[in-house]
Amino acid sequence: MSTLALTLRAADGAPGAELVLAPATGGALTRFAVDGRDVLRPAAAAAIAAGDVRAMASYPLVPYSNRIAAATLRWAGRDHALARNFGDHPHSIHGVGWQRAWDVMHHDATAATLTMTHAPATLVEAAAWPFAFTATQRFALSRGDGQGVALTLALTIESRDARPFPFGLGWHPFFMRSAATTLAFNAGGVWHNDATQLPLTHTATPAAWDFARPRVPPALDNVYTGWHGRAVLDDRDAHRRVVLEADRACRFVVVYAPEGRGFVAVEPVTQMTDAFNRGARGDVDTGTRVLAPGAAFSCTMRIVVTPA
Repeated sequence: MSTLALTLRAADGAPGAELVLAPATGGALTRFAVDGRDVLRPAAAAAIAAGDVRAMASYPLVPYSNRIAAATLRWAGRDHALARNFGDHPHSIHGVGWQRAWDVMHHDATAATLTMTHAPATLVEAAAWPFAFTATQRFALSRGDGQGVALTLALTIESRDARPFPFGLGWHPFFMRSAATTLAFNAGGVWHNDATQLPLTHTATPAAWDFARPRVPPALDNVYTGWHGRAVLDDRDAHRRVVLEADRACRFVVVYAPEGRGFVAVEPVTQMTDAFNRGARGDVDTGTRVLAPGAAFSCTMRIVVTPA
């Protein structure tokens, strides 16, 4: 059964933490706060009422992240026309999980499990994604290192299709930021984009976009490659540190830092933008994975919040 809102709270002994889920709205998070202070951008009441997933605190990316060029998936010698699901944008984006209601399979005070099944039995559903799958999200609040709070998210995709198909997984969390917030992580390189955010050229990370040392993020919307699976956001005004960790499946990270906004999105993902089409053309290191009939794949993201 799908639920409009579901609230989890940290276990006794940990700093006060609250996680609010919106299963019926893309399986998204509407709030993650520690000691009453938001860690992720909270969704406004109007956005929650309107079911505006893009205004949520975080949402899942399944069965792919970012854009598929010209809303056309080239796979196994065939072109699959996909729906343009991002207004007048020319590409399809972020899969179908963020645009579907999820069912609550389990929940208690500190944990929850959500699932959604995509069955492309109609032309509309096939245009959303032509292959059948079930996705599962697991959320858990617990004590983290340094007496902080840890939020662990696991995302699984399981094939329900008779054909192998490409896939990717990830998350789109919007972290709160102030003028004093710095971001730090290590990566091997970065993709430069065209005007529609498709990757054009890959280079070593230029100095202006390098986060090997903590820095205030400039305006960005780019995919980094060879990510080491850890990013740190420090905010001296909020007196806290937020550490984002992801498992080795997430070798890519997208940094979306629009100018003049109170958030920075740091998105752990398993593939680059338009990975499947690039892989079909023979490109390497795109992050494209193939799910065999009946097979499943999982990855995990962890957000740890501690006093700085």
